[in-house]
Amino acid sequence: MTRALVFAAGKGERMRPLTNDTPKPLLRAGGKPLVEWHLEKLAAIGVREVVLNVSWLADRFEPVLGDGARWGLRLHYSHEGKEPLETGGGMLHARRILGDAPFICVNGDVWTDYDFARLPTRPRAMAHLVMVANPPQHPNGDFSMGAAGTLRSDGGQKYTYSGIAVYDPRILTDWRDVIGKAPGAELSPPRFKLAPLLFDAMARGEIHGELHDGRWTDVGTPERLAALDASLSERA
Repeated sequence: MTRALVFAAGKGERMRPLTNDTPKPLLRAGGKPLVEWHLEKLAAIGVREVVLNVSWLADRFEPVLGDGARWGLRLHYSHEGKEPLETGGGMLHARRILGDAPFICVNGDVWTDYDFARLPTRPRAMAHLVMVANPPQHPNGDFSMGAAGTLRSDGGQKYTYSGIAVYDPRILTDWRDVIGKAPGAELSPPRFKLAPLLFDAMARGEIHGELHDGRWTDVGTPERLAALDASLSERA
């Protein structure tokens, strides 16, 4: 895979006041912006083009990240306007840049020691998701995992989606049929969540995953950011 999408458009409302002037993926931990940790990992496994979907404080990204040349990358900024298009709408909007081949997708507001080299070149069906143990703020998890790695929305022990995945863009093909008349679907460009498309594909056994048992943090509050920064700075 040579392309990746980094979700970076969210408003970071739970991170206020830190995100009043800085988009959450540009908040610093361990001496560098959160998104830079991802860019370094993507470049290390041979990714050459990365799309960042941007909305909130969109003009702050390019002065910090530039065109990606310092990492050997080419950065594309997928501008969504004043209101983010959600995960599904953001992915669909970025599809024009991502093309038709499978791509890596990473949430810009997580940190992990997961080795991106473990990701498959392409998913077995529509998507391959990296799962983690449930953190305190999300104790019930998201999806259960079968013996063959098939993910389900029901079942026994559930794990939390890490925000790291490989997607086949075909997951977007029938988005209108799946989303229906949900609010935002009528807009141009449309605004909708990716979760319904995942649930729809899961019902057909087309979403697989793996469990990462290493470090992972969803940087959702100022307290979690401070704890991560202290941990990374101590290690350094």
